[in-house]
Amino acid sequence: MLATAEKTKAAQLLATAASAMAQNEVHLRDLMSDEARCTKMIVEVDGMILDFSRQRIPTEVLPQLFDLWSEVDGASKIQAMKSGMAINSTEDRSVLHHALRAARESVYRDKDGVNTVELVWEVLDKIKAFSDKVRSGEWVGATGKALTDVVAIGIGGSYLGPEFVYEALRTDKAAREAAGGRRLRFLANVDPIDVARATEGLDPETTLVVVVSKTFTTAETMLNARTMREWISKKLGSDAVAKHMVAVSTNTAKVVEFGIGEENIFGFWNWVGGRYSVCSAVGVVPLALQYGFEVVADFLSGARAMDDHFFSAPAQANLPVLMGLVGVWNASYLGFPTRALLPYCQALLKLAPHIQQVRKQKKKKKKKEPWL
Repeated sequence: MLATAEKTKAAQLLATAASAMAQNEVHLRDLMSDEARCTKMIVEVDGMILDFSRQRIPTEVLPQLFDLWSEVDGASKIQAMKSGMAINSTEDRSVLHHALRAARESVYRDKDGVNTVELVWEVLDKIKAFSDKVRSGEWVGATGKALTDVVAIGIGGSYLGPEFVYEALRTDKAAREAAGGRRLRFLANVDPIDVARATEGLDPETTLVVVVSKTFTTAETMLNARTMREWISKKLGSDAVAKHMVAVSTNTAKVVEFGIGEENIFGFWNWVGGRYSVCSAVGVVPLALQYGFEVVADFLSGARAMDDHFFSAPAQANLPVLMGLVGVWNASYLGFPTRALLPYCQALLKLAPHIQQVRKQKKKKKKKEPWL
């Protein structure tokens, strides 16, 4: 529960309401019979509908949740994030994943005053130029053949987000057409079976490997990277590595030592948390190679639209805030220890693992603050 919220008036009212619900054995069907209540709990933004009427929230609780948000000054926390304050106090870092999908003319500064959007677009421009060359056949492998297949190596947030978006876009008309004749595989497990599955039917001559590791020291990722380097070298020779492997990393020295040219490194920054990195080079490089940069740019634009909504909408109409408040009610007042994430659309089959990683990493890195 929000630490300072435990003593607020709204927090006390919410605790009373939860206790009354338990004593009166209020059933969801009773709440759903109130049409006015249900109408208040459906919010639409840009074609996205959030319907939380099927949560066990009585009519009188909703305004109390908004009062709780006000009492802990939630709006100022959003602005602190937007302005680049070091709200990641565990590591004394800004939290600026919204800068990863910001418009080129936007300005989001980190805690040191650096406009991070300029840095982001330098990398995006580099990714676009590279992915365009690979997809057009201008950039070819060591034997002169076009690189039509990509294996992305990573673990945790370095692959769960990109894999989720890859699967979500597979049946999108524009993305499907853009991906014609191309294949994208993900390699995360050090089990040799996963390597065999990732390389099944692939030819080193037409394969490009993307190694994703912020430090370029992650044990599992580097083991798989060495395995794929050997897979390429065995058929094409060690000199072919420079044409068939690129990296997404912040550790230039380690990448060059591995055998990948500095010009083939796509960077990101310490204010990009792994679990939020899909909009950085971590996700954009493999996705742009598969679907083309224009498709990925549309994806980033959609994420930007939600960022703008989150930063500007009042709590009563703010989808992320509403979902957060519902979570507070369920976990802190009704005492529900778990939540279910059940995507019915098959295109979202990798959403649950991605969000599970987001939640796991958040809990792992969380430090007690008066507003967390």
